[in-house]
This record gives sequence, structure tokens and C-alpha cells, in this order.
Amino acid sequence: MLTEPGERLIDTVAWVLIENGRILCARPRGKDVFFIPGGKREGAESDLQTLLREIDEELTVALLPGTVAHVGTYEAELPGAPSGSVRMACYTADYTGTLEPSSEIAELAWFDYADRARVPPVDQLLFDDLAAAGLLPGGDTPAAG
Repeated sequence: MLTEPGERLIDTVAWVLIENGRILCARPRGKDVFFIPGGKREGAESDLQTLLREIDEELTVALLPGTVAHVGTYEAELPGAPSGSVRMACYTADYTGTLEPSSEIAELAWFDYADRARVPPVDQLLFDDLAAAGLLPGGDTPAAG
């Protein structure tokens, strides 16, 4: 899906952390939906700079830059918006520290594929790819395309 001229594009970067067949998700304060941890780019930040900053701010851990690997980039319509989309560049990385929600995060949760409906459409695309690769079990996985 490509954003048409005049549509809004929200450019985000996300950290994919899978442990024991579940993916880490975070619910920001004041919201009722979970997201893959990460956030919006500030200014001319690179994906790596955005990823390191956002994960430190949200989860109080430090990602190890030398371990960052691109998983995929996904784009989907913004839920509830008249026009526009969100693009999410996803990366795995090792980390140091203890995962804890910061003041901007209300709750952390570990989801499997059965929880797919609890995340936004762009995150659901990642869930589909991870399930198809056998990395995110649980529920009915998508048919291979």
C-alpha cells in the first residue's frame, strides 16, 4: 500500500522481541490498544537512532547497536483516520537491562498469534509474517501466500 499525495504518513520504527513463542507488546498510558514497542522518528534521525531512543524511553533497556537486524517494513491504513497510513520498520536486537514500562507505558504483555486482533493493522501484518515463519505460534496462522 502506498500513501497517495496529500495523505498523512506516520513513519515509525519498532523493536521485535520474541521469547518463548510470544512477542513483546506495550500499551501506552491513556490508550486501550497494544503496539509493538517503538515510535516515531524525530527530525533527521536514522532508523537505528530512533529505535535506540524509543526503546530506552519506553522500556528502560539499552539495545545493542551491533545486534540490530531488519525484519521487515510494513505499511497499513491508519485506524480511524480519513486518509493516511503508518509505515513501521521492524528490527530485532539484543538488549541489556531489565524490561520495565516507563512512565509513558501503562502495561507490557507477551502476545502470541491468537492475540493478533488486539494490535493495530500495521502490527497485524508483522504478526502474519512471524506466524508464517513459525516464530509466533498460537491461534490460526495465515495460509502461505
